[in-house]
Amino acid sequence: MSHFLFEIGFEEMPARFLAGLTEEVKTLFAEALAQAKVTCGPVAAFATPRRLVVSIPDIAASARQEEEVVSGPPERVGYDAAGNPTPAAIGFAKGQGLTVADVYVMETGKGRYLALRKNTGGQATTELLPGICLETVKKLSFPKRMRWGSREFAFGRPVHWFVALYDDAVVSFELDGIVSGRHTRGQRIMGPGPFEVPTAADYFTIIREAGKVVLDARERESIVRSQAEALAKEAGGTAVINPALLAEVTGLTEHPVVLMGQIDPKFLEVPREVLITSMESHQKSFAVEDGKGGLLPVFLTTLGLMPGDVELVRRGWQRVLTARLEDARFFWEADLATDLETWQKKLESVVFLAGLGSMRDKSRRLERLCGLIAEQAGKPEIMLEASQAGGLAKVDLVSDMVGEFAELQGRMGGIYVRRKGQSKTVSRAIAEQYLPAGPDSPVPASLAGAILSIADKADTLAGCFGLDMAPTGAADPYALRRAALGICRIIIEHGLRLDLMELLQGAIDGYGEVKFKVDRTHGLAKLLDFFGQRLKAYFTGQGYDTLVVEAALGASYTDIAALTSRLAALATFAAKPDFGQAVLTFKRAANIIRKQGVGAGVPLTGTIKAELLAEPAEKELAAVCTAVFPRFDALFAGGDYGAVLELLYELRPSVDAFFDNIMVMCDDMDMRLNRLNLLKSLVDRLGRVADFAALQV
Repeated sequence: MSHFLFEIGFEEMPARFLAGLTEEVKTLFAEALAQAKVTCGPVAAFATPRRLVVSIPDIAASARQEEEVVSGPPERVGYDAAGNPTPAAIGFAKGQGLTVADVYVMETGKGRYLALRKNTGGQATTELLPGICLETVKKLSFPKRMRWGSREFAFGRPVHWFVALYDDAVVSFELDGIVSGRHTRGQRIMGPGPFEVPTAADYFTIIREAGKVVLDARERESIVRSQAEALAKEAGGTAVINPALLAEVTGLTEHPVVLMGQIDPKFLEVPREVLITSMESHQKSFAVEDGKGGLLPVFLTTLGLMPGDVELVRRGWQRVLTARLEDARFFWEADLATDLETWQKKLESVVFLAGLGSMRDKSRRLERLCGLIAEQAGKPEIMLEASQAGGLAKVDLVSDMVGEFAELQGRMGGIYVRRKGQSKTVSRAIAEQYLPAGPDSPVPASLAGAILSIADKADTLAGCFGLDMAPTGAADPYALRRAALGICRIIIEHGLRLDLMELLQGAIDGYGEVKFKVDRTHGLAKLLDFFGQRLKAYFTGQGYDTLVVEAALGASYTDIAALTSRLAALATFAAKPDFGQAVLTFKRAANIIRKQGVGAGVPLTGTIKAELLAEPAEKELAAVCTAVFPRFDALFAGGDYGAVLELLYELRPSVDAFFDNIMVMCDDMDMRLNRLNLLKSLVDRLGRVADFAALQV
């Protein structure tokens, strides 16, 4: 086995592109080699700001040779009556690069056809690799491509060189004037090169020792983390390492070196969130905190090389960061000098969404809706503060600080309202209002924060659906799927007993005289269906069987907390060995009611007339239902869904006997209706737990 090495050298690629490119180039090479029938070991890929590298240490010298059977025209077309080959047979053989003597007749399910056996594959790997390299480079995807100079070829950034080596041989190809070779380049300052690479295996030593490039992103990340932690420890603290920033600086450097600088202690008067955001967003630097969570007057930044004059570089970074922190301090002091009423007035001129009023209008709706949600959830003790949080939730949007650092919205609002006299509960709720920010983000920890977050998301959903702006396909510009899922997660994780229909109706009602494009009743129905889809996605993502989820949702999902408990009980029930037979029994009852009741236009009430019960089996089922239903109702009301499902074992023998011995659709219409109502009374109660008709066994 041989070693293949391929390097694409380019101008500095954005850090956010590198992880995707690494995985994509690995996949493209693996697929291309598999298609070419070239056996190889694992494909490794590496990326830095200036290069994308593929290494395959074990690759076969040639493609596998395989025999392929090619079918041609029918025998009657390929040979004449005398058995001589016709032009069709001769053309078939010639088209496959063989002679008519190689043709034979093959029996198939459709009759006798001409066929050929031909060998495919076997090409030398060195003959295949140029084309694979070219196609891979062309297929690599970027959010945006660019052309440079007079070249027609487009790439993420200008390409300057290719290294392509099969052991010690150059894999020769050319792309728009760029010719592959064996010369690479290193870190721009510390090891610019060019450097000749004798063999594929030599590349890694040369690029590291001569080029001063740390090729593996995982190693660069480890270097940044370990150096940052060591320097922070020297300063008496701990590095505040944001994983996203760590990944970014890893993608910005080929030879990372962490440097510590000083900041003026006066800046520590500014909130921690502001300082960290300023350091991270403007200077790609890490903060350092003490053991109590306060920040130390130092910062850590990542350089792309070891500078010749460390102190000069340190002073430069300190000067630039100081200017940024001065701006942040100015915004902080200006915001503290502004009262909340002034900000609320300014919200009148900030549009929420065209057609849905201003942010001040939204604040008024949130104030009302937060109180309503607290009442609906049975949390009267939090109503006042939740409403206050709703009314003040958006004031920081017109602050100078959030104008500069949009990512601080909510968190700055919480800080400002606390400094201006509001309670800790109100402050924390405002700080948590945008949680969860994604599927892996935590939900608000406080009850008031949970209520405000639900209200904010429900208000946005109600308004967007009212304007017929529901997500379509992959398009979701207002993140409505995330908002709905966030509401579901908050309700589930806080165990809130909220009726989804009442919540959404309350949000819709908050828009008052606003003219919607969609009828409000229809909009509510669409919203409920939208939540059903999100709940299905959420629970299947949690590992529940899809059919079990659909059965639980089919019963009801407006009480999400109850749904969660019902689903867990149903999943446990579904794991039992006799689950399948039980489902068939009750599914049969549900199907009869659906077809002969609603489907046939027959009004069924579930009320049984005892005098019309003629057969022993129907009398027995009616008696069992009369005995079991009160316990069923009590257990269901108490939320003991596992015990409710256990009652099915008491009901099932009588239901089976009923179906074995009773003709439901008998000629006597009164008796038929009574039997349907008997099943209806059973199906109605079972339907509170699950839609058994949705289950397949």
